[in-house]
Amino acid sequence: MKIIVDRQRCDGNGVCMGIAPEVFDVDDDLYLHVAESIPDDPELRARVRQSITSCPILALKLVED
Repeated sequence: MKIIVDRQRCDGNGVCMGIAPEVFDVDDDLYLHVAESIPDDPELRARVRQSITSCPILALKLVED
């Protein structure tokens, strides 16, 4: 599982961070940071998928391994 961020679109609103803070973090400059690896935890992976589909500006994309 890999997360692609469209930096042109992402405005750092933090919706993804609110759903999966273990994976997403928005800094003070509204820059989104994504964890390098995502643990093989079914609940966390489900929340990552929810984060991606909840992005209001569609700036996130998921690539499955």
